[in-house]
Amino acid sequence: MVFDTFGVVAIAAASVSGFVFGAAWYGILGKVWMRAANLSEAATKPSAATMIIGFVCQTVMVLTMAGVMWHTAATTIRAGMITAVFIWVGFVVTTMIVNHRFQGQKWALTFVDAGHWFGVLMIQGGMLGALSH
Repeated sequence: MVFDTFGVVAIAAASVSGFVFGAAWYGILGKVWMRAANLSEAATKPSAATMIIGFVCQTVMVLTMAGVMWHTAATTIRAGMITAVFIWVGFVVTTMIVNHRFQGQKWALTFVDAGHWFGVLMIQGGMLGALSH
């Protein structure tokens, strides 16, 4: 069972670490992201509800990655990071490229957002692999 392999501590650590990475990523690249998304600084101030939704979604991502890793018996740091790359390439970045192209968004927005999700998934996969039983 997933929770026999990846305990609550591993799930929580991966969720929090990914969320903190996102704060750092957009703290560094926030101005680039705002220009690419054509947003003002005032328009990018998240509400508490938005932050909670973001954290819940990251936790769902961690649980999903834990499920994929468990089903493939990928319970090492290396295996977790390889799983993260496959999930990012196969689902995350491809979806973002399609959405951003149909929305007429700038490639810079795709690169900033895709880089964020790559980092989040690598951290989540690595943490799950490191903290598995």
